Amino acid sequence: MMDRKCYVCKTTIGIESHHVFYGTSNRKHSEKHGMKVDLCHYHHRGNGGVHFNRKLDIHLKKLFQQQFEEHHSHSEFMEVFGRNYL
Repeated sequence: MMDRKCYVCKTTIGIESHHVFYGTSNRKHSEKHGMKVDLCHYHHRGNGGVHFNRKLDIHLKKLFQQQFEEHHSHSEFMEVFGRNYL
């Protein structure tokens, strides 16, 4: 079994799963399309975490949009998530 590690700091302690696209319906879409990233507690919920750090939040959204569009169309991304991050 592989150790899960924080995408940002690479620690393996206190790892939580972050839905890149969150909110009522987008969380379900993130789950369906595997758009989750492992983050330590600090980088997930702490003061410097993705929910308080817009730069990190947008970075992850861009990364996962690019990955989605490698297998699906841009139009499909827009239909599912409703916003372009690129």
